[in-house]
Amino acid sequence: MPPFIVVALGAIGAVALVKLLANETRRANDRMDRRRDAETTPLKTIPLERDPVTGDYRPRQS
Repeated sequence: MPPFIVVALGAIGAVALVKLLANETRRANDRMDRRRDAETTPLKTIPLERDPVTGDYRPRQS
């Protein structure tokens, strides 16, 4: 086989591999985004008070 045919086949194979990897990466990212959005729930706001001794914020005692 002439060398330019081998180089051309290698280039075509490389392009196909890059496209396959890009599609799989996009698919995996979409799947992770959907899962993250489903698991994310709005957090209930809890009033916090600053502890004067330690400086930490703790839930307000009702």
